[in-house]
Amino acid sequence: MIREVEHSPVSGWAVLPVQLLALGVSVYGFIAAVQPPANGWMVALWVAAWVVIAFVWGGFFTVSPNEAKVLQIFGKYVGTVKTPGLRWANPFYTKRRVSQRIRNFETARLKVNDSEGNPIEIAAVVVWKVVETAEACFEVDDYNNYVHVQSEAALRNLTTSYPYDTHVDHQMSLRGNTAAVAAHLKTEIQDRLSKAGVETIEARISHLAYAQEIAAAMLQRQQAAAIIAARRLIVEGAVGMVEMALERLNEKAIVHLDEERKAAMVSNLLVVLCGERAAQPVVNTGTLYQ
Repeated sequence: MIREVEHSPVSGWAVLPVQLLALGVSVYGFIAAVQPPANGWMVALWVAAWVVIAFVWGGFFTVSPNEAKVLQIFGKYVGTVKTPGLRWANPFYTKRRVSQRIRNFETARLKVNDSEGNPIEIAAVVVWKVVETAEACFEVDDYNNYVHVQSEAALRNLTTSYPYDTHVDHQMSLRGNTAAVAAHLKTEIQDRLSKAGVETIEARISHLAYAQEIAAAMLQRQQAAAIIAARRLIVEGAVGMVEMALERLNEKAIVHLDEERKAAMVSNLLVVLCGERAAQPVVNTGTLYQ
């Protein structure tokens, strides 16, 4: 694996006076060469000055902030220049620009089956940047395309690990645990992109829905599951309240009830607490057994 090596070329401002001096010599040599009598030395000086100008000029390049230039000579990796400003290097070096700015993109809407086999549509936003320029240039053919393809592959793999939704406690779902799912997605993508010298800064789901062919059926299923889950909580709470009422009555010795009257009381309390409508009160004006 090719690792990044930071290269420190000569400052372009230090070489610029040489370029200006060669330009002045070329002008002087041209004027002296065209004036009679012709002087062969002036012609040679003029030609030599232009050779120096062309050579020096070919070595100038600029580096912008959050940008790098990867230097190569005849296919061999020389190093990476990251210091912003005007720089000068061997004119025979090829200089490939690599942006290290933060980028982001949204994946296409993928149709994938979740862990329960339900087809869903999902998309994600990925924020990334290049941190290892040598790996980005030489380990993969096109790191931009590599990031896009591998991010979609990681998103597909993530979707098959979770259900779309769940009403079971302590079970993660794509809709109910967005932060944890986003962290898992970021890890999945980073594992795939590390070999390309790319760092994943953030990855979050931007679109999540059931596929159109099952959307209506799954909506009914969600509603039924929500009703069942709500009823379960209501029943658990009602049983706890009835139990507490009986315990309090027994502790305070307010009234003594036989088993039959306790069963009737429990039945009435459960009807009142679990009913969908408000109960109508009935005042007993007789004795307990009438």
